[in-house]
Amino acid sequence: MLKKLAVIGFGSTMISVGINMFILPFHLINGGIFGISLLLNYVWGLKVGLMFILLNIPIYLFALKKDPIYFYNGILGAVFSGCLIELLLPLNGLVNLPIISSVITGATIIGVGVGVMLRNHISPGGMDLLALLIAKWTKMNVGVIMVTLDAVIILTGLFLLQDARLLYSLLIISIIGMLATIITSFRRVSM
Repeated sequence: MLKKLAVIGFGSTMISVGINMFILPFHLINGGIFGISLLLNYVWGLKVGLMFILLNIPIYLFALKKDPIYFYNGILGAVFSGCLIELLLPLNGLVNLPIISSVITGATIIGVGVGVMLRNHISPGGMDLLALLIAKWTKMNVGVIMVTLDAVIILTGLFLLQDARLLYSLLIISIIGMLATIITSFRRVSM
């Protein structure tokens, strides 16, 4: 249990730092429930962390019915991630990088956090949990599933906000998906 809490703490911190420090300043989105929460923030000014937690409720109820283990592991990840996003909000604007550097740095930090959590069968929230369940049923790699779901969310954001900068979000989800795929694909070394 201590290892799980450490993984959740590490992954949630990485995700929160990546979002607040590198993604929010440019009004970009990443995929999944995080992306939907960011869109709600940009359109109506709603709190990202709170929306993230609330939007996860139906997915977690579905997970509880289908696979309770993923529910219990995931609920901790979602609550930690949602709360840390709000707690680390003061990081927004702390670093001033060009947009492409911010995208690459933020996506890498988020991707490591998401990948480490998924590798330990802990979902940082919503779509990642849905991707884990789909991967379990279909035997597809969870990273590939995540990129597909995320692309739909980003294209929706592009349609709603009509801001060409959102095309950078496709790079964000690609990096996060690639890192999640790499991190979840390595075999564990037994000692």
